[in-house]
Amino acid sequence: MFGFLRPCRHHLAPELHARWSAHLCGLCLTLRDEAGQLARTTTHVDALVVSVLAEAQGVGGRRRAGPCPLRGMRPAAVVTGDGARLAASTALLLAADAVSDHVEDGDGVFARRPVASAGSRVATTWARAGSTTASVVGFDPVDLLAVPARQRAAESVPGASLTAATAPTEAAVGSALAHTAVLAGRPGNVAPLDEAGRLLGRLAHLLDAVTDLDDDAARGRWNPLTATGTGRAGALAACRAAVAGIRGALGRVSFDDGAGTARRLVHQLLVHEAGRAVDRAAGTGPGERPLPPWDPATPVGDPDEDEEPDETEHDEPEDDGPARPSHPSRGLLGGCVAAVGLCCTGQVCCTDEFVGPWSGKPRQTWCGTCTDGCECGCDCCDCCSDCDGCCDCGS
Repeated sequence: MFGFLRPCRHHLAPELHARWSAHLCGLCLTLRDEAGQLARTTTHVDALVVSVLAEAQGVGGRRRAGPCPLRGMRPAAVVTGDGARLAASTALLLAADAVSDHVEDGDGVFARRPVASAGSRVATTWARAGSTTASVVGFDPVDLLAVPARQRAAESVPGASLTAATAPTEAAVGSALAHTAVLAGRPGNVAPLDEAGRLLGRLAHLLDAVTDLDDDAARGRWNPLTATGTGRAGALAACRAAVAGIRGALGRVSFDDGAGTARRLVHQLLVHEAGRAVDRAAGTGPGERPLPPWDPATPVGDPDEDEEPDETEHDEPEDDGPARPSHPSRGLLGGCVAAVGLCCTGQVCCTDEFVGPWSGKPRQTWCGTCTDGCECGCDCCDCCSDCDGCCDCGS
């Protein structure tokens, strides 16, 4: 699972995190159904925006999925339908482009002929599967399929501009986002979503260039910033301008009246999370310690308010509710067996809590501090005119 958007449960209100998880699992399962088990490795967080945008415009449905190790062996409701198929097609084609690019450049293990040969076959398989899935939803994947060739052509032109270098990615992402409006039967949304997609593609390309700048220089690789004489500061300024442009384009999109949560999730991903991605690239992200994760047992919309205590209860002992159950401690061998089971079912990483294999006491998961490993802090109240009441921050 990869991408520059990294939604964290410290940033998402409970209902948004639940909706995000439903889209993520829906994309993963759609990839499996459309292209086989190996295709699930192409789950692309950025491509998931396609599924979320489609739902926000009234496209998509839900189904109940069975237990999965990455959900701690719990069932869940997941998003299905044409929006998930379009997202799966986009993820497959983006992954095929990435593998083809690595093979072409001979990066890392792809410098070895057997690995490069296998990578080429995988890329071809994914490109074919992505094209087939695209045809099911009436999407022409020509812009996505042409990215590697157009990118190499742009790189071969001496003195090319930064706009020319990012153009292939911009066209590909713009076409995918614009097609969500076609699926929804909302022709008025095609132009603003194409604009938002092009800006998102530019942002992704520039952030990748900023992140890889030093490594590319050390390895003698082509980097659009070096090739066009654009400094890191100039690239980051262009990234911030792209985020502002995305926000403006979304303001012209007509969303479904009954998809309030999905619309808020779109804004959270494309505005707030995109802005955080720029901050991460610039090294200016918040430095506060992260908040405790949202408690999924807490009812949605039940904020932790600082209420004045009742004076009549000052002398009463605080009632913390029933104590969380603990399990008997295990010996060395039993604990080892339990630890293997926890790891194999994903509970050590992917549940909110797990029972310690040896102590029997509740433990926070390894990923419990933050899903993207950042010091995300409490910056969820960055209010803006598009937020509904803001500050949960559902946007």
